Amino acid sequence: MRIECQHLTKLFRSGDRVIPALEDVTFHVEEKEFICIVGPSGCGKTTLLKLVAGLLEPTSGRILFSGDCNDSQPRSALVFQEHGLFPWMNVIDNVAFGLEMRGVPAKERRECAKAFIKKVGLSSFLNNYPHELSVGMRQRVGISRAFITNPQILLMDEPFGALDAQTKRVLRQELLRIWKEYQKLVLFVTHDVEEAVLLGDRVLVMSGHPGRIREEITIPNSYLRDLSPEDQPERMEIKWHIWKIIEEEVLKTLRIPS
Repeated sequence: MRIECQHLTKLFRSGDRVIPALEDVTFHVEEKEFICIVGPSGCGKTTLLKLVAGLLEPTSGRILFSGDCNDSQPRSALVFQEHGLFPWMNVIDNVAFGLEMRGVPAKERRECAKAFIKKVGLSSFLNNYPHELSVGMRQRVGISRAFITNPQILLMDEPFGALDAQTKRVLRQELLRIWKEYQKLVLFVTHDVEEAVLLGDRVLVMSGHPGRIREEITIPNSYLRDLSPEDQPERMEIKWHIWKIIEEEVLKTLRIPS
């Protein structure tokens, strides 16, 4: 599956006002790529994910999907910062929910869910409910629920934003391990520049409101993701370059001279 976004513009209406969220956004994502999107708050990153997911329609422009299409697979699955688990369901039923919606028999979907829960280290919590889990554990359940339906595209909106630094580090590595195994196309929105440089094959840096693609940056040696950017001077340079772009955009928004 390949994604091509062509000249996307998205306007929202509030009474008599027209609020531009995105303006002339053009980019592509190749099959199996892990693309990170960063930018100032309010630049339309989440709106862009919702357009790709089909939850919103662009005001103008278009999104093309090409490559192998499999009717047995959902096109996309979303993981948000708020894990979105059903509080009345235990872990195994939350993970298996997507399979249930697709009519997979109970025994089969529970076996699939058990196998995936084991991959994220939660086998001891199959029958626990979300309120009995830590935030990081709940996010593991959310990631499992997204992957288990075998989507062609995985859309992630700041999935680790609410986590402490240690838990973030562990879950980043877990996400990469699962991604390498399943080789999904991933669009990953984050405010964390270091996270983007660590995870992404490429980083799309967005401008301030309304959002545009300000720069597209290829991460060198992205296969060395088990190393942190601090260990790689070249990545550190990219990180500070991205920060400088975002700082310029924030200062424009605040109308403060850079």
